[in-house]
Amino acid sequence: MLSIHVAVREEGVFMVDEAGLAQTENGVVPQGGGWFVVNAREARWWHSDTFGTATTFEGDVRFPDFGINIQVLHPGQPNCMYHGENAQEDFLVLSGECLLLVEGEERRLEQWDFVHCPAWTEHVFVGAGKGPCTILMVGARPRPEELRYPVVDVATKHKAGVATETSSGDEAYARFPRPTAGRDREGTLPSLDG
Repeated sequence: MLSIHVAVREEGVFMVDEAGLAQTENGVVPQGGGWFVVNAREARWWHSDTFGTATTFEGDVRFPDFGINIQVLHPGQPNCMYHGENAQEDFLVLSGECLLLVEGEERRLEQWDFVHCPAWTEHVFVGAGKGPCTILMVGARPRPEELRYPVVDVATKHKAGVATETSSGDEAYARFPRPTAGRDREGTLPSLDG
């Protein structure tokens, strides 16, 4: 159960406590459910040879209403398995190029392309171009969460699809090693200056 850290000011206005930040061997991790500020380069990152590198900004308490992450994909890397879910998701390509596999189609994306996926839109991103692609990803967290991993040719072609349809994330990802926690690797995040 999420504990909300709220204090009442004398005027009757609610204040939310600040969460602590713990410096770990894998980067800065928020502690608790309060507000916080953390630089993405200093946050804890998750590394996968299959699904790229990401930071979720979460610590010991998951964000209850929506998830947000920055995902960095190298050419040929999908960010996950092709899927649809019962929640809205939105994406902004911050740098580089990628392929959006959506509703059985393939679309090429580049810096500043925005993608809106209403609930149940089937999709996945695959790194493309000559270097890494950085994508800001935001999605609602409905209760209960429902997923569908369909068998789709375009996803299979890019090694981002399941062999047998399932509604279980555990089944969809069973053959892959879990991501490992670590610090931002030098050069993971591009400079957006100039």
